[in-house]
Amino acid sequence: MKIEFNATKRNTQGTGASRRLRKAGFVPGVVYGSGDAVMIQMDHNELYYKLRAEEFHASVLTMNLDGKAESVQLRAFVMHPFRQQVQHLDFQRVDMSKKIHIKVPLHFINEETAPGVKTGGGKISHVMIDVDVTCLPADLPTFIEVDLGKLELGHSVHLSDLVLPKGVELAAHGTHTGEAVVATIHVPRGAIEAEAVVEEAEAAPAAKK
Repeated sequence: MKIEFNATKRNTQGTGASRRLRKAGFVPGVVYGSGDAVMIQMDHNELYYKLRAEEFHASVLTMNLDGKAESVQLRAFVMHPFRQQVQHLDFQRVDMSKKIHIKVPLHFINEETAPGVKTGGGKISHVMIDVDVTCLPADLPTFIEVDLGKLELGHSVHLSDLVLPKGVELAAHGTHTGEAVVATIHVPRGAIEAEAVVEEAEAAPAAKK
C-alpha cells in the first residue's frame, strides 16, 4: 500500500513562526537522515486524518516535497494537549537498500473461537498491541496477524510463536525476547471471587456439623 502526503520547505522557524503556521492551517515539521535536515510544512487537515490511520505509523511513506518524491517514515508527532490539533511532526528519510527498525501493529484473529474463551469462560488480555521488527523497507508488513484460535485457558502466545513474513525479524531486546507474552487467556477476577464465595458457603454447613 502506497501512502503519500504533500509537504513544502519552510524558511522560517521558531515559536512565533510555528504559531503563525498553525493559525494558517499548516503543521510545521522536519525531515532528517541521509543528508541535511529540512524544515517543512504540511496541510493540517491532510495530516490530521492520515495520522488517524494505523498504516501511517507503520509504513514507509512517500513524501512529495515540493514535487519531489522521497521515502520517509514517521518518527514522532506532537498533539495539542486538549485540542484536536497536530503541533509538529518528525520524519526520517528511508534508504530502500538498508534495513529499518519500526513498530508494526498486531491484529488478533479467532478470539471468539479460542477454546479458553468459548468453553473455558476465559478473557483475553492483549499484553502487546505492536511489536518491534527489523526488515528491508520493501518487506515491511502493514500488520502482523496473531491467531488465537487454539489458545486454551491459562495459556499464552509468546513472541516466538508469531508467524513473521519473509524477510522480517524481531528486534532483539535482551536474551529472552522470544519468551515475552503477546496475549493470554485468564479467568476473570470476578469469576474467581464468585467461585470462592460459593465454596465458602458450601463449606459453612459442613463446619457446623
